[in-house]
Amino acid sequence: MTNKKLVGDKIKGFREARKMSQEELATNSGLELSLVAEIEANTNIPSLSPLIKIARALGVRLGTFLDDSDNLGPEICRGGVSDKCLSTSNTKSRSNSHLDFMSLAKSKAGRNMEPFIINIEPAATDSLLLSSHEGEEFIYVLEGQVRIKYGQNEYVLEQGDSIYYDSIVEHLVYATQPAKILAVVYAPF
Repeated sequence: MTNKKLVGDKIKGFREARKMSQEELATNSGLELSLVAEIEANTNIPSLSPLIKIARALGVRLGTFLDDSDNLGPEICRGGVSDKCLSTSNTKSRSNSHLDFMSLAKSKAGRNMEPFIINIEPAATDSLLLSSHEGEEFIYVLEGQVRIKYGQNEYVLEQGDSIYYDSIVEHLVYATQPAKILAVVYAPF
Protein backbone atom coordinates (compact mmCIF):
# COMPACT_ATOMS: atom_id res chain seq x y z
CA MET A 1 0.00 0.00 0.00
CA THR A 2 1.29 3.47 -0.85
CA ASN A 3 0.87 6.84 0.83
CA LYS A 4 1.41 8.79 -2.38
CA LYS A 5 -1.25 11.39 -3.05
CA LEU A 6 -3.21 11.28 -6.26
CA VAL A 7 -3.25 14.31 -8.56
CA GLY A 8 -6.77 15.27 -7.51
CA ASP A 9 -5.84 15.13 -3.83
CA LYS A 10 -2.87 17.40 -4.44
CA ILE A 11 -4.97 19.91 -6.39
CA LYS A 12 -7.59 19.95 -3.62
CA GLY A 13 -4.86 20.47 -1.01
CA PHE A 14 -3.34 23.43 -2.86
CA ARG A 15 -6.78 24.93 -3.47
CA GLU A 16 -7.80 24.62 0.18
CA ALA A 17 -4.44 26.01 1.37
CA ARG A 18 -5.19 29.10 -0.70
CA LYS A 19 -8.72 29.30 0.77
CA MET A 20 -10.12 29.06 -2.74
CA SER A 21 -13.46 27.43 -3.51
CA GLN A 22 -13.93 24.94 -6.32
CA GLU A 23 -16.02 27.60 -8.07
CA GLU A 24 -13.13 30.09 -7.88
CA LEU A 25 -10.68 27.50 -9.20
CA ALA A 26 -13.04 26.69 -12.08
CA THR A 27 -13.46 30.38 -12.94
CA ASN A 28 -9.75 31.18 -12.63
CA SER A 29 -8.72 28.18 -14.71
CA GLY A 30 -11.45 28.55 -17.34
CA LEU A 31 -12.66 24.99 -16.67
CA GLU A 32 -16.14 23.72 -15.93
CA LEU A 33 -16.95 23.39 -12.23
CA SER A 34 -18.03 19.77 -12.77
CA LEU A 35 -14.62 18.95 -14.29
CA VAL A 36 -12.77 20.52 -11.34
CA ALA A 37 -14.94 18.53 -8.91
CA GLU A 38 -14.31 15.27 -10.83
CA ILE A 39 -10.55 15.90 -10.91
CA GLU A 40 -10.42 16.61 -7.17
CA ALA A 41 -12.46 13.47 -6.50
CA ASN A 42 -9.98 11.49 -8.62
CA THR A 43 -12.80 10.27 -10.87
CA ASN A 44 -11.39 12.14 -13.89
CA ILE A 45 -7.67 11.98 -14.59
CA PRO A 46 -7.06 15.10 -16.68
CA SER A 47 -4.86 15.57 -19.71
CA LEU A 48 -2.00 18.07 -19.59
CA SER A 49 -4.04 21.02 -20.83
CA PRO A 50 -6.44 21.21 -17.84
CA LEU A 51 -3.57 20.43 -15.45
CA ILE A 52 -1.61 23.39 -16.80
CA LYS A 53 -4.67 25.66 -16.45
CA ILE A 54 -5.21 24.51 -12.86
CA ALA A 55 -1.50 24.96 -12.04
CA ARG A 56 -1.63 28.54 -13.35
CA ALA A 57 -4.82 29.29 -11.41
CA LEU A 58 -3.20 27.97 -8.21
CA GLY A 59 0.12 29.70 -8.89
CA VAL A 60 2.20 26.51 -8.94
CA ARG A 61 4.33 24.69 -11.49
CA LEU A 62 2.73 21.88 -13.46
CA GLY A 63 5.27 19.48 -11.96
CA THR A 64 4.00 20.27 -8.47
CA PHE A 65 1.16 17.81 -9.06
CA LEU A 66 3.68 15.05 -9.86
CA ASP A 67 6.31 15.86 -7.22
CA ASP A 68 6.81 13.38 -4.40
CA SER A 69 10.00 14.87 -2.93
CA ASP A 70 12.01 18.04 -2.60
CA ASN A 71 15.10 16.74 -4.45
CA LEU A 72 17.07 19.77 -5.68
CA GLY A 73 19.94 17.69 -7.09
CA PRO A 74 19.95 15.77 -10.35
CA GLU A 75 17.16 13.29 -11.02
CA ILE A 76 18.11 9.90 -12.41
CA CYS A 77 15.42 7.66 -13.84
CA ARG A 78 16.60 4.13 -14.57
CA GLY A 79 15.24 2.21 -17.56
CA GLY A 80 12.49 -0.24 -16.77
CA VAL A 81 11.30 1.67 -13.70
CA SER A 82 7.54 2.01 -13.96
CA ASP A 83 6.52 3.18 -10.48
CA LYS A 84 6.52 6.77 -11.71
CA CYS A 85 3.65 6.33 -14.17
CA LEU A 86 0.74 8.69 -14.42
CA SER A 87 -2.05 7.59 -16.74
CA THR A 88 -4.13 10.26 -18.36
CA SER A 89 -6.76 10.49 -21.02
CA ASN A 90 -7.55 13.02 -23.72
CA THR A 91 -10.86 11.52 -24.76
CA LYS A 92 -14.43 12.69 -24.40
CA SER A 93 -15.28 9.38 -22.75
CA ARG A 94 -13.07 8.59 -19.78
CA SER A 95 -13.34 4.89 -20.56
CA ASN A 96 -10.60 5.00 -23.21
CA SER A 97 -7.26 6.29 -21.98
CA HIS A 98 -4.91 6.43 -24.95
CA LEU A 99 -1.86 8.08 -23.36
CA ASP A 100 0.18 6.61 -20.50
CA PHE A 101 2.78 9.04 -19.15
CA MET A 102 5.92 8.06 -17.27
CA SER A 103 7.51 11.10 -15.69
CA LEU A 104 11.29 11.13 -16.02
CA ALA A 105 11.80 13.85 -13.40
CA LYS A 106 9.00 13.35 -10.91
CA SER A 107 11.25 13.88 -7.88
CA LYS A 108 13.17 16.90 -9.21
CA ALA A 109 11.90 19.93 -7.33
CA GLY A 110 11.96 23.35 -9.00
CA ARG A 111 12.05 22.06 -12.56
CA ASN A 112 10.82 24.12 -15.51
CA MET A 113 10.44 21.26 -18.00
CA GLU A 114 8.40 18.07 -17.78
CA PRO A 115 10.07 15.14 -19.56
CA PHE A 116 7.92 12.06 -20.18
CA ILE A 117 8.05 8.73 -21.93
CA ILE A 118 4.54 8.31 -23.33
CA ASN A 119 3.04 5.07 -24.57
CA ILE A 120 0.29 5.83 -27.06
CA GLU A 121 -2.49 3.36 -27.70
CA PRO A 122 -4.76 3.64 -30.75
CA ALA A 123 -7.99 5.53 -30.15
CA ALA A 124 -10.93 6.53 -32.32
CA THR A 125 -10.02 10.02 -33.53
CA ASP A 126 -13.64 11.19 -33.35
CA SER A 127 -13.50 10.82 -29.55
CA LEU A 128 -10.25 12.78 -29.11
CA LEU A 129 -10.06 16.45 -28.21
CA LEU A 130 -7.44 18.94 -29.33
CA SER A 131 -5.84 20.87 -26.49
CA SER A 132 -3.90 24.08 -26.13
CA HIS A 133 -1.94 25.67 -23.31
CA GLU A 134 0.88 28.13 -22.87
CA GLY A 135 4.34 26.82 -23.47
CA GLU A 136 6.21 24.59 -25.85
CA GLU A 137 6.50 20.86 -26.53
CA PHE A 138 9.21 18.69 -28.01
CA ILE A 139 8.40 15.16 -29.18
CA TYR A 140 10.82 12.48 -30.35
CA VAL A 141 9.38 9.20 -31.69
CA LEU A 142 11.06 6.20 -30.05
CA GLU A 143 8.86 3.46 -31.54
CA GLY A 144 6.11 3.27 -34.13
CA GLN A 145 4.40 6.11 -35.90
CA VAL A 146 2.51 9.05 -34.41
CA ARG A 147 0.25 11.66 -35.88
CA ILE A 148 0.22 15.24 -34.70
CA LYS A 149 -2.71 17.51 -35.46
CA TYR A 150 -1.38 21.04 -35.12
CA GLY A 151 -3.77 23.83 -35.98
CA GLN A 152 -5.05 23.08 -39.49
CA ASN A 153 -2.14 20.78 -40.34
CA GLU A 154 -1.39 17.14 -39.62
CA TYR A 155 2.08 15.64 -39.45
CA VAL A 156 3.10 11.97 -39.51
CA LEU A 157 6.26 11.16 -37.57
CA GLU A 158 8.15 7.87 -37.78
CA GLN A 159 10.73 6.38 -35.42
CA GLY A 160 13.64 8.83 -35.12
CA ASP A 161 11.57 11.87 -36.19
CA SER A 162 10.94 14.82 -33.90
CA ILE A 163 8.77 17.92 -33.72
CA TYR A 164 9.02 21.08 -31.62
CA TYR A 165 5.98 23.38 -31.45
CA ASP A 166 4.26 26.15 -29.55
CA SER A 167 1.55 24.45 -27.52
CA ILE A 168 -0.73 27.51 -27.51
CA VAL A 169 -1.86 26.29 -30.95
CA GLU A 170 -4.52 23.57 -30.67
CA HIS A 171 -2.85 20.20 -31.04
CA LEU A 172 -3.36 16.47 -30.60
CA VAL A 173 -0.92 13.57 -30.46
CA TYR A 174 -2.33 10.17 -31.41
CA ALA A 175 -1.42 6.91 -33.10
CA THR A 176 -3.24 4.34 -35.22
CA GLN A 177 -1.00 1.56 -33.81
CA PRO A 178 0.85 1.43 -30.47
CA ALA A 179 3.74 3.90 -30.33
CA LYS A 180 6.20 5.33 -27.80
CA ILE A 181 7.55 8.88 -27.64
CA LEU A 182 9.83 11.03 -25.55
CA ALA A 183 8.02 14.30 -24.84
CA VAL A 184 9.34 17.37 -23.08
CA VAL A 185 6.74 19.95 -22.07
CA TYR A 186 7.63 23.48 -21.01
CA ALA A 187 4.83 25.44 -19.41
CA PRO A 188 5.87 28.90 -18.14
CA PHE A 189 4.91 29.64 -14.57
